[in-house]
Amino acid sequence: MFRPLSIFIGARYTRAKRRNRFVSFISMTSMIGLALGVLAMIVVLSVMNGFQKEMSSRILGMVPHATIVGVKPIDDWQPVAAAALKNPEVTAAVPFTEMDGMLSYKGSMQPIQISGVDPAREGQVSIVAQHIVQGRLEDLKPGEFGVVIGEITARRFRVNVGDKLTLIVPELSSEPGGITPRMQRLNVVGVFKVGAELDGSMALIHMSDAADIQHWQPNQVQSVRLAVKDLYAAPQVSTDIATGLGGDFKADDWTHTQGSLFSAMKMEKTMIGLLLLMIVAVAAFNIIATLIMVVNDKGADIAILRTIGATPRQIMAIFMVQGTVIGIVGTLIGGVLGVIAALNVSELVGWIERVSGQHIFSSDVYFVSNLPSQLQGGDVALICSAGFILSFLATLYPAYRAAKIEPAHALRYS
Repeated sequence: MFRPLSIFIGARYTRAKRRNRFVSFISMTSMIGLALGVLAMIVVLSVMNGFQKEMSSRILGMVPHATIVGVKPIDDWQPVAAAALKNPEVTAAVPFTEMDGMLSYKGSMQPIQISGVDPAREGQVSIVAQHIVQGRLEDLKPGEFGVVIGEITARRFRVNVGDKLTLIVPELSSEPGGITPRMQRLNVVGVFKVGAELDGSMALIHMSDAADIQHWQPNQVQSVRLAVKDLYAAPQVSTDIATGLGGDFKADDWTHTQGSLFSAMKMEKTMIGLLLLMIVAVAAFNIIATLIMVVNDKGADIAILRTIGATPRQIMAIFMVQGTVIGIVGTLIGGVLGVIAALNVSELVGWIERVSGQHIFSSDVYFVSNLPSQLQGGDVALICSAGFILSFLATLYPAYRAAKIEPAHALRYS
């Protein structure tokens, strides 16, 4: 006698040619459906990971990871930067000033967030220099009121390097209204394109020009911008640094400005993952129909096994083994194909574009010109585990039904 009996017979039922070809067909479609569901989940979640990584690198490469903001303008930012760099999580600290205003050009206006930067040091904390498509970041000279604008802003105003824009910022005054607009002419010296909404809402000027607009001394800045190793540690790191510097400083970080965007992307990934899991669930529970038909087809065999001493638990285990094998094979095939597809999805899309002659992701329409993909082992393990568990659960009812078959009844009507 083969041991264990349940595994031997269950595996034999799985690979044996059945008399009922329809049952065999349903079993095969269940396996294929499970494989396709697992494949789809791995590819889609990998693409979403790629988009999230792409957006993170572009947006968080432009906005500050964290800032140490002075309650009043900082006269000497160097000691603040030195104190920040003592924290092992901080990789760079540079002067930074930020203000809100409106850009105007030939009657058209748009809100803008102006960043006052030091062009020589900005590359330590920002990727903007790598994404300049017109002009140079180094063309921001103190006293010349140059500005580097985003590609969307340049396209909206139809301006190029050399054109002039008007910056309007609010200014406190003793007038009855309390606030009066201050206007400053800016010369466009560069255009950047990072492929995000920041291309239409952000602009850079020299920090001394920002101080002039704010009526500060040329060397005064609003804050010190930090770059940190772990983005999710930025709130704690900046808070610790500001606390150590005393009450004249407060901390700010990217979670206050961009946190809602990344929370929305995380929620979107979760919801799409749950919806795709329904595909896997449908394929897995097709195993129920397969096993019920197998139980009906093997009624006489079950009765014979019972008469020679097989227990109901062994009968139940036979069909649980058969259904689990179908689920494991389908999940493994889908997992392997999904990993291969996720690693090569960008090349596949590029091949489709070359064959069809059409750009699926046109840079004029989308922020990205290709389909990014980032395969994460945790996602693959979670998806395959879900496939295994659902396949196993799908075997319980048919196996229980097989264990309840009475031998005399089955043999009488077989």
